Amino acid sequence: MEQAFYKTKFGNIKIEYEGSMLFSLKTVGEVMCEGKRTAFTDKIFTELEEYFCGKRKSFHISYKLTGTDFQLKVWRELEKIPYGNTLTYREIAERIGNSKAVRAVGAACGKNPIWIIVPCHRVVGSDGKLTGYAGGVDMKRELLEIEGL
Repeated sequence: MEQAFYKTKFGNIKIEYEGSMLFSLKTVGEVMCEGKRTAFTDKIFTELEEYFCGKRKSFHISYKLTGTDFQLKVWRELEKIPYGNTLTYREIAERIGNSKAVRAVGAACGKNPIWIIVPCHRVVGSDGKLTGYAGGVDMKRELLEIEGL
């Protein structure tokens, strides 16, 4: 697995990939090197920057999600949430056929390895409040604001 680092308005991001397949996207602290940047990682960075500026509504990146069967169900449901829309954790639980799994849905969102592209930021509490996000609630708020919410 290779990695590349880029600076964004939300801080440094680490892209983990193999060839032209994204496996992980994370915010990280201080970066001492660029890693191995490629045309593929540059494309990811460009699409993220376009999204952050409100110029992109969908991503055209090849990625692979690796997790438990339950996590994969949740993440596949997240992929269906349109730009500029939100669902609650309960709605996701209902959509995957397990209405009692609200907390487990939240945990799966927290383990999402490809945040933003697999849009866990579009999942909110049942009262509409912004709850946990890997990049922090302030980042979640900003991402939803970019999408007009």
